[in-house]
Amino acid sequence: MLAARAQRNGKTEADGSESTEMDKGSESTQAAILVAVRVRPFSAEEQAQLAKPEGQQFGPTARNLASYTEAAAEATKGGTIRRVVHAIDDHVVVFDPPDDSGAARSTVGASNKRARDVRFVFDRVYGEDATQRDVYEGTTRGLLDAVLGGYNATVFAYGATGCGKTYTISGGGGEAGVVGLAMQELYARIGASDAADVDVAVSYLEVYNETIRDLLAADTGRALALREDARQGVTVAGLSEHAPRGVDAVLALMARGNANRTMSATAANAVSSRSHAVLQVRVRQRARGGGLRTAETQATLSIIDLAGSERAAVARGSGARMREGANINRSLLALANCINALCAPTPRHVPYRDSKLTRLLKFSLGGNCRTVMITCVSPASTFFEETHSTLKYASRAKRIRTTVARNTKSAAAHVAQYQAIIRAQKAEIQRLTRIVEEGRAGPVRAVVAPHKPHDDHDALRRRRAV
Repeated sequence: MLAARAQRNGKTEADGSESTEMDKGSESTQAAILVAVRVRPFSAEEQAQLAKPEGQQFGPTARNLASYTEAAAEATKGGTIRRVVHAIDDHVVVFDPPDDSGAARSTVGASNKRARDVRFVFDRVYGEDATQRDVYEGTTRGLLDAVLGGYNATVFAYGATGCGKTYTISGGGGEAGVVGLAMQELYARIGASDAADVDVAVSYLEVYNETIRDLLAADTGRALALREDARQGVTVAGLSEHAPRGVDAVLALMARGNANRTMSATAANAVSSRSHAVLQVRVRQRARGGGLRTAETQATLSIIDLAGSERAAVARGSGARMREGANINRSLLALANCINALCAPTPRHVPYRDSKLTRLLKFSLGGNCRTVMITCVSPASTFFEETHSTLKYASRAKRIRTTVARNTKSAAAHVAQYQAIIRAQKAEIQRLTRIVEEGRAGPVRAVVAPHKPHDDHDALRRRRAV
């Protein structure tokens, strides 16, 4: 998992640090990526251009004669957008379904393609009326059990620009997103448990034009470098970590980071994310009263808001916006190539190093991690091609398997305390030695020991014996 490159394992043994041994292999299991699809509602602008049923568009017919009025017909003329995604139930979504009548019709806003009527099956499907709580309960809540149990976890939102990824992750309009709801439950569980001491650390970064930047640092423009080793996995050198004391502190850090995140308006989205954002929450637990050696678990929850793919003809960007879009599409293409390689029937090379994004997601896609993919799509025909490709890649991602293992450390928790006691005893011996040497050189200063009641009884027994 991605983690801040910091000296988390303490100092050297001479400085009184703890020694640890990592145990990952005893509880490793295979896990599939959970893939969910969320269909966002139509926007107000799309609603105004939504094409109405055939009977309302072309005047009175045998079907609508009883309910037809001139005013209603006039209000429904000129629709250029139609619905191309239907959520059938909690697991099935239909792309580009035919009309209710079953008759062939031309596709509005999709380059003259025929009705595909393709059905996709996913672990979870959320329709346009799904709430933030519904999405959180079905996708992310289970990951908290994994993190508190010592397993790494990742949830990321994937889809085209303007399909609701940032809203799903961060929330908006007074509704908490995945981050807010997850942090509320995490701190509630930590407060309800007294079996372990828990430390929480948070970091927040973005990948903008293939450059990694710390969103919580004083200098957010400084580029950070990626590092990778067998013990810590993929790390970011110089990434700052913060220790929030509660939910409000985490949300304040999120707001601060989002204010520093690169956002711009495009023709496809008035508030478009121009970078991939990665929030990391590291949870470290140490059992209380564990004695000389204590069990310690350390897991990381990564919540990722990917920038949306976009077509230049739809976004209509130029200059910096066009370069940003090209870099976003390049990194998402690299992610798609990694998904294809991981889903291949025969093992093949996975090109993680083609992009900074895929290097960051390396252990989320094919390593020690429980992963959830929230796929956000639009029901409007203006997103026809983007929605189709998004659903195809999400369907492939279901075949990815990861090997998850519990991150447990056996820590010598009290070594530092024993060394402090030894140092104190040495200082006391030196003090008493100086007193003895001063007594030899001059008048001897008596060192009066504390009076103990049993000393009087011992003296009385000795006198009687004489």
